[in-house]
Amino acid sequence: MKIEFLPEAREEFFEASVYYETKEKGLGIRFRDEVAHVLEHVSSDPYLWRERDNGYRRVNCPVFPYYIAYFIRENSVIIAAVAHGHREPEYWKKRMK
Repeated sequence: MKIEFLPEAREEFFEASVYYETKEKGLGIRFRDEVAHVLEHVSSDPYLWRERDNGYRRVNCPVFPYYIAYFIRENSVIIAAVAHGHREPEYWKKRMK
């Protein structure tokens, strides 16, 4: 399935990458690679993760403390958030439409 980002989710992803890169050279790239790897799995089988209340699904990143929240619309996986798992929980739910 095609992967699409909501603008807010794309910005979160970019900001987290920059943050990690400023902490240690190459760490932002590792973060981006990890998210890309997770998204490859989601794209190939988006129904693998259970649907939660409000119709979204969530997959955790294996190393970084982030998760990806998404929903499925027709033939697309819409990324609603690239969210830090230890910060304000589910702040992004207002993005669900």
